[in-house]
Amino acid sequence: MVVGASTVWAILKRAGIDPSPGRAADTWRSFLASQAAGIVACDFFCVDTVLLRRLHVLFFVEVDTRRVHLAGITPNPTGAWTTQAARNLTMTLQKQVRFVIRDGAGQFAAGFDRVFAAQDAEVIRTPVRAPVANAYAERWVGTIRRELLDRTLIWNRRQLHALLQDYVDHYNRHRPHRSLHNAPPEAPEVAVFDPDRAIQKRAVCGGLINEYRQAA
Repeated sequence: MVVGASTVWAILKRAGIDPSPGRAADTWRSFLASQAAGIVACDFFCVDTVLLRRLHVLFFVEVDTRRVHLAGITPNPTGAWTTQAARNLTMTLQKQVRFVIRDGAGQFAAGFDRVFAAQDAEVIRTPVRAPVANAYAERWVGTIRRELLDRTLIWNRRQLHALLQDYVDHYNRHRPHRSLHNAPPEAPEVAVFDPDRAIQKRAVCGGLINEYRQAA
């Protein structure tokens, strides 16, 4: 007897059984959600200076808290440089990393992966031409371009480092995040507005961004 595909589908649906791909493995989205506390995403983005010099910026993002770590800036991101940046991160990161998400760029040499393997972390390489697989890193690149880099001229590495460090501090300590219920990564509670206290404005990133806080 031949059983139609629709009949099989109806039987499985009534029994509450998902199609076979869903039973065999979690989706990438569900994996990120369930393992977020142990995932760090990383990537490079490029900045061209006024003098037509290209600088490469390496950063890491903690997926669960959205906290960003500025790992370094270089005109020549070699495998040795990227590996040393990974070592520096592991010495300062105060959490256990289980997975590191990166793309297949040549800057991520074998030494880079070994640094995290020594910490019992698994490096996950994203597919070619699939930026959505590293969505948290890609989202941060878009954010910093819209809020900072597209609004200023960069002259040299020193200026860029100062601006990026200022912005990362703002991003981690003050900027609200919708996924964190409008709290910044390093402040788990949202400040409660008190109408009896004055509002103070503080300019950061060379005056490109204003932070507002209530006076003590």
